[in-house]
Amino acid sequence: MAEKDFPGIDEEVSSITARELAAQIDSDEDVFLLDTRAEADFDEWHITGETVEILNYPYFQLLDEIPADLLSALPEHKTVIVLCAKGGSSALVAENIEAEGYEVTHLEDGMKGWARLYEYVELEIDSAVTVAQYQRRSSGCLAYLVVSDGEAAVIDPLRTFAEKYVQDARILGAEIVYAIDTHVHADHISGTRSVADLTGATTVMPESAATRGVNFDREYDTVGDGDSISVGDADIAVIHTPGHTTEMTAYKIGDVLFTGDGLFTESVARPDLEETEHVRAAAEKLHESLREKVLSQPDETLVAPAHYSDSASTEVNGEYIATLGQLRDTMTVLSLDKASFVEYISTDMPPRPANYEEIIATNLGNHSPTDEKAFELELGPNNCAASSDAMTH
Repeated sequence: MAEKDFPGIDEEVSSITARELAAQIDSDEDVFLLDTRAEADFDEWHITGETVEILNYPYFQLLDEIPADLLSALPEHKTVIVLCAKGGSSALVAENIEAEGYEVTHLEDGMKGWARLYEYVELEIDSAVTVAQYQRRSSGCLAYLVVSDGEAAVIDPLRTFAEKYVQDARILGAEIVYAIDTHVHADHISGTRSVADLTGATTVMPESAATRGVNFDREYDTVGDGDSISVGDADIAVIHTPGHTTEMTAYKIGDVLFTGDGLFTESVARPDLEETEHVRAAAEKLHESLREKVLSQPDETLVAPAHYSDSASTEVNGEYIATLGQLRDTMTVLSLDKASFVEYISTDMPPRPANYEEIIATNLGNHSPTDEKAFELELGPNNCAASSDAMTH
């Protein structure tokens, strides 16, 4: 039976938006989710939260009727939120569950809608410069907007949200003059060129990215270790931190260090997304970068990474940041000698990001997917860390 033939009832079931669901989770409400995607898709990525209870029951098992074992597993005094990939089949399943007497709703646009949820949080910093963090819940991707004296730079932007950076900068009375990447990303499609198209901003890449074969259809600026980028009255320092990739570069403005995928607030980078044959050599280089370039910074330095995982915690204002002093105290992996560090992060790594080879090719400029195809390529978890819990204590 095709999806359009699924038996339904006359009245349309209610729906909930991704933002409304996120608000429920953030307020620690008890949430029950029925995810009707295929088991493999569910295992790859799904919605989580401390107060979230989730049950996976694939849609193809619900074509003829709602099975008795599923009905018995559903809560009788709590709303069941049904979800699927795009929102179509979940509405049909929800209608039939509602017909059985359960309180039910469904997630509008499904997991695709969840992937379009993008939230803006300004960092609480003692500076005249405004720094905003963008959070993508579905993948843990983080991007940043830096604003000073009418000018702005966006760091690690996502193509899907290019217009949002431009709009937010203008709300803050600024125009984006630089679109900057910390490295050639493997988990999402970079938005630097899209932002440049919308604003005339200069695209900036680490200079060693050219060695990887960047093939943009436009000119772009490169920066190297020790350089700086001027934005309004502020200067962004350039710090080359290879390891995750050969061109991995951090940027620092005031006390804020944008570490890209080199260091997260709960883990360190994985070293196998550029050259899978030279993992241990990359891990050694990462150890050197962390010791010499990152851990040499003052304890009060705010680490602002490009990703967060389910094990990360936010600050009071909701930011995924931490001081370098906090990370020294809580991440044992940062105090390991080189041999132990290399052994730890070179073994038992999580699966590589979905479609990472095609995403890298796109970010190098060798592929040109449509906006919708680009969005679909990056669905799922980022998996750019060595692990979700890098020896914390």
